[in-house]
Amino acid sequence: MKKSYYAAHVYMILGVISGLYYREFTKAHHFDGETQLAVIHTHLLALGMLGFLIVLALDKQFHLSGSKLFTYFFWFYNAGIAITVGMMFVHGTETVLGSKVPEAVPLTAGLGHTLLTVGLILLFVLLGKRLNESATTEPTESEPAKTTA
Repeated sequence: MKKSYYAAHVYMILGVISGLYYREFTKAHHFDGETQLAVIHTHLLALGMLGFLIVLALDKQFHLSGSKLFTYFFWFYNAGIAITVGMMFVHGTETVLGSKVPEAVPLTAGLGHTLLTVGLILLFVLLGKRLNESATTEPTESEPAKTTA
């Protein structure tokens, strides 16, 4: 569970720093147009920080982190975020500088999105397994639930 907490914390810090970078970098270059730098902080905060806070809550409830599937999810998802946001950073910086964006940037960003998708599929497979396991251990209607006084 601590991996999810630490990941959320790191993404919070990176999200705040990327927002600062966007504001100061565009201001320093007197840039008024649209750039992908404007949405890096929201990607880091939503996909990274909030995503891992949700995973942390799910892990607390369903004990996800003890399995290999969780480890695979964790690394695919983080690699996907890193590659996607990294390419957004390159694309946005090149746009502000007025440089031509290399053709490899959108292709590499697509790879990042693919890794994110694989990570999410792994998370849902693991969550589905844990839900099925908990459904078989819960009392049925004919069996009253045990209560403690």
